[in-house]
Amino acid sequence: MIRVTTDSFDPGAEANAFQAAHTEAGAMVSFTGIVRSMPDDPISALILECYPELAENELSAIRGQAIARFSLIDAAIIHRHGRLIPGQSIMMVLTLAPHRQAAFDGAQFLMDYLKTGAPFWKQEETAAGLRWVDARPEDDEAHARWAR
Repeated sequence: MIRVTTDSFDPGAEANAFQAAHTEAGAMVSFTGIVRSMPDDPISALILECYPELAENELSAIRGQAIARFSLIDAAIIHRHGRLIPGQSIMMVLTLAPHRQAAFDGAQFLMDYLKTGAPFWKQEETAAGLRWVDARPEDDEAHARWAR
């Protein structure tokens, strides 16, 4: 399941529904990304831009890679776009596998891709105006480990 949306979602309800649909799984991993505002560098909002159809196609392809690479039973990605305020959920990754390591690895693989390769562009809204969010070297390093 891939969902690119402007709508908010309930991570608990999403996880429960995803798990309930797959009684053959022995492990489920879920990760929810949340908009944060740091005390020393506050933001009032995070603005995510994308072309929804392109994003859905890209996310679907990486989901398929994760399922094949880690022998997952299923994987899901929910990713929001639009203007989000601190405390709101940005995205969610869910993986199901027969055993925990595959579920963890699949989720980490998807999260590392979302941080570096997904077609979303981010701006932070601050008291001084808008600023683009730059890529971080540590995110690129985390993603690069999967090329090995």
